[in-house]
Amino acid sequence: MEKIIDESKQGEALILDKKDSNKRKLFIESYGCQMNFSDSEIVASILTEQGYNTTQNLEDADLVLVNTCSIRDKAEQTVRKRLEKYNAVKKELNPKMKVGVLGCMAERLKSKFLEEEKIVDLVVGPDAYKDLPNLLAEVEDGRDAINVILSKEETYGDISPVRLNTNGVTAFVSITRGCDNMCTFCVVPFTRGRERSRDTQSIIEEINELWDKGYKEVTLLGQNVDSYLWYGGGLKKDFEKASDLQKATAVNFAKLLDLCAKAQPKMRFRFSTSNPQDLTLDVIETMAKHRNICNYIHLPVQSGSNRILKAMNRLHTREEYFELIDNIKRLIPDCAISQDMITGFPTETEEDHQDTLSLMEYVKYDFGFMFAYSERPGTLAERKMEDDIPAAIKKRRLNEIIALQQKHSLLRTKEHVGKVEEVLIEKSSKRSDAHWSGRNTQNTVVVFPKEHYKVGDFVNVKITDCTSATLIGIPLAPEEGTLTQA
Repeated sequence: MEKIIDESKQGEALILDKKDSNKRKLFIESYGCQMNFSDSEIVASILTEQGYNTTQNLEDADLVLVNTCSIRDKAEQTVRKRLEKYNAVKKELNPKMKVGVLGCMAERLKSKFLEEEKIVDLVVGPDAYKDLPNLLAEVEDGRDAINVILSKEETYGDISPVRLNTNGVTAFVSITRGCDNMCTFCVVPFTRGRERSRDTQSIIEEINELWDKGYKEVTLLGQNVDSYLWYGGGLKKDFEKASDLQKATAVNFAKLLDLCAKAQPKMRFRFSTSNPQDLTLDVIETMAKHRNICNYIHLPVQSGSNRILKAMNRLHTREEYFELIDNIKRLIPDCAISQDMITGFPTETEEDHQDTLSLMEYVKYDFGFMFAYSERPGTLAERKMEDDIPAAIKKRRLNEIIALQQKHSLLRTKEHVGKVEEVLIEKSSKRSDAHWSGRNTQNTVVVFPKEHYKVGDFVNVKITDCTSATLIGIPLAPEEGTLTQA
């Protein structure tokens, strides 16, 4: 369930600079977690070398790809509707158009899409993007094409992603792929395979290239970033078989964070997503040591009940989670924390639900992503547990969780009022062309008058007002502020 979702980008057609020698047109959309958007940049990079330029016009496309998510049923239904749209355009306006599915749904519904429903021409899993040229050749020859083989080695560390629809300021850098945490509700281990980490040097090189291109902030991405471990290649589960030299020179996530912060001291760094069982004290200490590592942790808990956590195969308890929160607040007092929460998991009682609400009262999260349980085919919960909580009860419990989170979000944003905070300008405000929108170190959106500033500037902003989701302020001249650029 771990994810990094940017709702503003869901389904957005991704565009990169045109290459004059390329004659074919690619239309690519992404849904779900930020890993999918990152993967789409890898796909676009591969297909650029195969003669494709991206287009925003679906009707003109020679190849249409949708990068998919299987985390919830709603996400799958959204993608199905898009496939219906693609095929209607193909039938009525562009018979030569080829349609393909990438990502997590590709692996899960491969035969259904290709053989039963015949709604796509190719199906490509998350570890098979380098095989796209061969698969497209199969399609050109009139054959359906499929590769959903999961790899134990593929990290795409040797491919320089193109940056799609970028603001030129913030970028995502993938550091791990797959997941070894077999949470009973989650389909990710089955759709993205075993956990493996990317070569440390390739990560640092990509970050250095981004700085040279003018980027000011990087988010390190993975299904479970805290579990990063580079010891020369191989799965994390095989680390115990590594040589003494490999173990002695291994780079864990805390060391990687430290290397990133030192490599580009004027660049901001974030990371997502964390897992409570793997977020070790040395990671928090590294965050506290470097001013350019943002004071924000997305820390999914999923439930406040020990009984439900055990049923979910979450390898942490309520008490261990509290200890982690206490350590974060002790070492980084102004650190923002956000959550993922699932309500209505099989057998959840009213007492379990109250445990979740009391956990939220203890932490008082800055914001969160909250969902009613959605049974996902192939997961252990789907195979072994009855989805026995009525929809009406799920809805009521979810509404109570959302209401409490909104209360806490307003409480947290009010804490910023009166402070001077450093904001990285990312874009114009959605609501006013006269205002910039950016984020502070706690990942909270801040809007303020544009004046003479530009996208990519770090600005000291005096916070004067807030909503539960947004801070409102006025920019200060450098000598008025209390901060300096990261």
